[in-house]
Amino acid sequence: MRSRIKAAVNRAKYAAIGAAIGAAVGGLVSRNAASTGGALGGLAGATLGETRTSAESTYAELKGTIQGEGPSDD
Repeated sequence: MRSRIKAAVNRAKYAAIGAAIGAAVGGLVSRNAASTGGALGGLAGATLGETRTSAESTYAELKGTIQGEGPSDD
């Protein structure tokens, strides 16, 4: 359960950061571009957050397997 919550919070955090950056860059062009940039930045940030979380959990499982602990279920 803890890993699901952590993954959701990580996705939300990266999505918010991506949306802010995208909106700021788009805002330099126009109001409509700011909206589109925010949406695309949010999508990119959520994808990055999901990829990063899955990579960290895979690394933790691999590390535990190598040390002989087996995969962990948080």
